[in-house]
Amino acid sequence: MPRYKLIIEYHGAAFVGWQRQDNGRGVQQAVEEAIRALEPDAPNIIAAGRTDAGVHATGQVAHCDLEREWEPHKLRGALNHFLRPERVAIIDAVRVADDFHARFDARARHYRYKVVARRAPLALHDGLVWHSVAPLDLGAMRAGAAHLIGNHDFTTFRSVQCQSASPVKTLDTLDIEQDGEAFTFHVRARSFLHNQVRSFVGTLQHVGAGRWPPDRVGEALAAADRAACGPVAPPEGLYLERVIYP
Repeated sequence: MPRYKLIIEYHGAAFVGWQRQDNGRGVQQAVEEAIRALEPDAPNIIAAGRTDAGVHATGQVAHCDLEREWEPHKLRGALNHFLRPERVAIIDAVRVADDFHARFDARARHYRYKVVARRAPLALHDGLVWHSVAPLDLGAMRAGAAHLIGNHDFTTFRSVQCQSASPVKTLDTLDIEQDGEAFTFHVRARSFLHNQVRSFVGTLQHVGAGRWPPDRVGEALAAADRAACGPVAPPEGLYLERVIYP
């Protein structure tokens, strides 16, 4: 069966997350229904990683196996035709080697988190960013973020529901940019714990708002205790931006 890599964009608000679930509609289900409109017996797709309810993606990756050979641009067009009622789009489809694996072959995952810090409500970006009423100090948040770079036990920033075998991960990048009242967090690692990025951002927002000194982030990390974490940022500001392969 020929294998195809799909690059997928979606607005997470209407979904219970990436994964097919019993308590609502997942993005996976929407994409698989579109695939089975073309090939009814197609197997389930496999993604680079799960995203939670309300989380968006501009570059989720999944692979699918199909019975027939498709020209990639025609496959993309056909899937988007059947996805049209959904807030999901296939950005690209690529024929790949039969042993390509969207999850296990990934070398890095890039997440982006968006915050707008202002007192006025959001008219245009509601549901797409975290609205922080408190003003934020970029320098303080960068100083706090510096404690998190590298290989650490990230138990503090791990959801109690996380199923990862180990809390030890290597964080390659946690950069923060400011453009006026908008702040963007760029986070990269090979893999992440459940809620890790949102835990980072919620904690650093506490620092930026002056509720924590930057060094307390290092103390929270060293505690290896979920109770030491700051608040978890809401899902609507988080985007799976890109997955890197060899």
